[in-house]
Amino acid sequence: MTGSDTPSAKPSSFRLAYVPGVTPTKWVRVWNERLPATPLELVQVPAAEASRLLADGGAEAGLVRLPVDRDVLSAIPLYTETTVVVIPKDHVATAAEDVTLADLADEIVLHPLDDLLDWEKLPGSPAIERPATTADAIELVAAGVGVLLVPQSLARLHHRKDLTYRPVLDAPESRVALSWPQEEPTPDLVEEFIGIVRGRTVNSTRGRAVTPPQPSAKEKAKAKRAGTGGSTGRKPAPGKQTGAGGRRGGAPKGGQAGGKRGKPRGR
Repeated sequence: MTGSDTPSAKPSSFRLAYVPGVTPTKWVRVWNERLPATPLELVQVPAAEASRLLADGGAEAGLVRLPVDRDVLSAIPLYTETTVVVIPKDHVATAAEDVTLADLADEIVLHPLDDLLDWEKLPGSPAIERPATTADAIELVAAGVGVLLVPQSLARLHHRKDLTYRPVLDAPESRVALSWPQEEPTPDLVEEFIGIVRGRTVNSTRGRAVTPPQPSAKEKAKAKRAGTGGSTGRKPAPGKQTGAGGRRGGAPKGGQAGGKRGKPRGR
């Protein structure tokens, strides 16, 4: 087979899953700067399906919402999102900068089937039926049916001109994490992305194999010369050479180097 017939090696890629509301843009940009030969493929997935996707190998890592099954997936918490209440722009709650759950006691609070918050007890009164999705619940808020509590990123994702939102001080919050299938050791590309989300610099060696620095041509030549005769590579200090007699200067005591000891010649 000639060189021209040899198939070109396709560069490996890195698949990153992410759930609605999470914006991986800044990390993708750093990845593309550091690893331009390794394409990063984004895979959007509903929050409820993210863990299964990772466990089944549908992506190497994912930006997901906690909790995840720690027997199957590893996870590094990244940040916690503020919970907000989505309301019409003419709602009385818009007069305040933030609200509490007690302020929503008289409201119909929509609870979509894909809700991301861990409620012990929902505030307010429930709707007759649960909306199928957060997007459906947003439409009902716009229609004046009720209000909706979601992580702030989802309120921004489903932004409408006729709606706004306010932080809810005492509501449960959603945590976002970087997650990947448990393996030992962690794959190199996953380690690379961990370093990026943790803000490690390009020169950081944490979490990756360390390649020893290669000596320069001058250092190689010096080491080669020093290696002749079993030398340690250090030159003896000038004037301190050791001769056969084991003394400095290379000559036996009482005579010149190589000379015989005897009586002095008469004058």
